[in-house]
Amino acid sequence: MPEHTKVMGKEWAEARRSANVARLGATLAAALAGRTGITFELGCGHGHWLAAYAAAHADEFCVGIDLITHRVERSVRKQTLGKLDNVIFLKAEAMEFLEALPGEIFLEKIFILYPDPWPKKKHHKNRFIQASSLDLLAKRAGPGASLHFRTDDADYFEWTRTHVETHGGWKLKAGNPWPFEQTTFFEERMKAKRDLEAERVP
Repeated sequence: MPEHTKVMGKEWAEARRSANVARLGATLAAALAGRTGITFELGCGHGHWLAAYAAAHADEFCVGIDLITHRVERSVRKQTLGKLDNVIFLKAEAMEFLEALPGEIFLEKIFILYPDPWPKKKHHKNRFIQASSLDLLAKRAGPGASLHFRTDDADYFEWTRTHVETHGGWKLKAGNPWPFEQTTFFEERMKAKRDLEAERVP
């Protein structure tokens, strides 16, 4: 591929990303006006878990994101049918969402349930849990915020435990029960549950 084509492609991608962040920023500023903290699910799937969580936690405002349009549409239907006024679902890429989140809004609880484990070693760079993503989560999390991670993949669990354990912004916590159980569309297909909880440190 010619060098100028690569440059143009990179510029186009950066412009598209900037537009996405700006759009998300405007949406979030309107939806979260007057709020200071949210419960956040990264990769909400069809919304089963977060809709049920929101119904059981009326004092929390919840935001779920996913990249797949039909998943977000199903999630929104659950919010509408449940007449839930404390949850919204958005189509968004995780890092763009975190960058677009208004500065006065902090993550109080973060849930990552059964993310793609990208099992092949050459694809591990695509896993969400990386030092850079933990940096941004920590930056947007308030003091004492909690990070809850669940997977059925043993390798990804150990990968996550190691990355969190060696990250200066998070401290692993052990022995706490999973805060809310609700069987999801994806969980029904999983063979195991491996849970991890961490707390944002000052």
